[in-house]
Amino acid sequence: MKKQFLLLSISLLSLASCSSDDTALAPVPEVPSLGAIIQPAVGGHHQPNQVYVDLSANKAEAINRSSWDFGFYSGTSFRVVLNGSIKMAVKKLETNDITLPQTMDAAVAVGGGTVLASNGFVDHPTGVLEGAGAGLGTAIAEISATDADNKVYLVNLGFAIATTAPALGSVSLDGEARGWKKIRILRSGNGYKIQYADLNATTFTEKIIAKDDTFNFTFFSVKEGKTVTVEPQKTKWDLNFTSFTNYLPIPTGDVTYGYSDFIVSNRLGGTQAYQVLVADGGAYADFTRAKVVEANFTPSKTDQRIIGASWRSGGGPTTLPSVRTDRFYVVKDAAANYYKVRFLAMSNEAGVRGNPTFEYKKLE
Repeated sequence: MKKQFLLLSISLLSLASCSSDDTALAPVPEVPSLGAIIQPAVGGHHQPNQVYVDLSANKAEAINRSSWDFGFYSGTSFRVVLNGSIKMAVKKLETNDITLPQTMDAAVAVGGGTVLASNGFVDHPTGVLEGAGAGLGTAIAEISATDADNKVYLVNLGFAIATTAPALGSVSLDGEARGWKKIRILRSGNGYKIQYADLNATTFTEKIIAKDDTFNFTFFSVKEGKTVTVEPQKTKWDLNFTSFTNYLPIPTGDVTYGYSDFIVSNRLGGTQAYQVLVADGGAYADFTRAKVVEANFTPSKTDQRIIGASWRSGGGPTTLPSVRTDRFYVVKDAAANYYKVRFLAMSNEAGVRGNPTFEYKKLE
C-alpha cells in the first residue's frame, strides 16, 4: 500500500492576517509563533485521506480512507472495528451459518440524523471497545472462544470516495455505494479468522489474521482479500485527521452522523489531550508547561474525540465553516512529551476545504 510521507521541518511561516469573518471563502491564518507547521494531506474537498500525525517526529502519513474495511484489535481482548470514515455499518444476524443466503437491509446504515445509535450498527465513537451492544462498544460483539457463539453479520460497506466536486467551501465525501457482504469472525489461536461472502453466496472465503502488538489494530480489506497497512505503529502517531462516524444528540436520542474535518487522538496508544479556551487559559503564545493541568487530560483517556470537530465552526445557511480562534489544545503523547496545538486554516488559499493547517510547539 502506497503512502504519502510528509516530512516537515520546523520553521517560521510568514502568513498574511485577515478578518475572522466566517463568510470569507479562504480565511488566511494569523502570523504564528516559532514552531512546527503541518499541513496534513487530507486531499481537498473529497477528503480522500486519513492522515496520522506524529508530533515528536514532526511527521504525517496519509492513507486512502477506502483502503480498508475492518480493524482487528491487537490487545488482550478480541474486538473488531469498522471503517467509520466511509460510513460502514453492520447488523448481527441470528444465525452462525454463513452459507445461508441473506438480503440487504437498507436500515443498516449511517443516517444523517435518522438512524438511532442504540441500534448498534456502528462502533461507539469514543473509541472504547468494550460494551454489550445497543450502541456501546464495538458494533461487532467480542469474538468468542466458542465458535458457535459467533454470529454472522450483515455488512453495509459504506461509500467510495466521491468524485463530484462540491460548491467552493463545501465538502463531498460520499461516492458510489460499495455494496454489501456477510461476514463471520472466529478466533484462531491468539488471532482471528474472518469468513466473508456475497449475500447470496453459499460458499465463503476465509482468511487468518494475526495480532501484532506493535500496532493498535491489524487492518483487513475485503476487496483486496488481505491485510493492509493503515495506522503507523501505536507509539508513532498522536492525531488522526479523518472523516468520522459520530453520535449526534437529538430530542429522541443519539443518532449516527457522518462528520468531515474530524480529528481523533490515539487513545489506545496513550495519547491524551484537552482543550483550552483563550478566555480561561490565556493566549496560545503565553501558554507554558507550568500551566498544564494534568486532571484535564482525564476525559481523553476514554474518549478519542476531545479535538473532534470542536476546532472549527460548522457554518450555517449564510456562512461557511471556519477555524475557531478562541481555543487551542494541549496534547500529551505516550512518552509524556507535552505540546500546545492550534489550528490556523481548514481551506487552502483558493477556498477548497480539506486542506487544514495547524501549528504546534513542545512545552518545556
